[in-house]
Amino acid sequence: MAHNHCHGHHDHDHSDAEDIGIQYNLYQKIDKENLQCLNESVEGSGKTVFKPWEKRLDRSQYVESDADEELLFNIPFTGNVKLKGIKISAEDTDCHPAVLRLFKNKPNMTFDDVTMEPDQVFQLQKDSAGVLEYAPKIVTFSSVTHLTMHFPSNFGADTTKIDYIGLKGEWTQGHRHGVTICTYEVRPNLDDHKLKNEDSVSRQIE
Repeated sequence: MAHNHCHGHHDHDHSDAEDIGIQYNLYQKIDKENLQCLNESVEGSGKTVFKPWEKRLDRSQYVESDADEELLFNIPFTGNVKLKGIKISAEDTDCHPAVLRLFKNKPNMTFDDVTMEPDQVFQLQKDSAGVLEYAPKIVTFSSVTHLTMHFPSNFGADTTKIDYIGLKGEWTQGHRHGVTICTYEVRPNLDDHKLKNEDSVSRQIE
């Protein structure tokens, strides 16, 4: 793919960042109305960490746990997702989550349910810039309509704080929303025919 080098020596970095931003766009496919975050200290704050890649360093929008260090996200998608990458960004403190447990297609999980075996577990490293990528098992996470993210612990603080959660993958329209009917314009485009005729006429005159 050809890159347009108009921005001097910053161009390469810029295009890389744009590529990542384009890849990490699954936040647009989350059913935000029904997204749940359990044990959030401020109601509704869990939804704010699913934001565009370029806002990952915006520390004004974050979620912090309440009673203890656990956080549990129930994330419904608006279709089927093949999940390919996860990024977690939080301040470089002991409030940074240390473990991520993933559950696939188990809506409305509670802290009582997280004792079951997760589909995948990641040991997280502190990452204040969202540079580390965690790769879900493709076979397991190839058809996800609902993703549960459980953060059971952090690096030793009383509460867990997260600024950004990024999800990368492929989205396809789910079947449960019914059939989408597309209407196509069937009227022939008369302008096309007119132009062709004029062309042939003008050529004959010449």
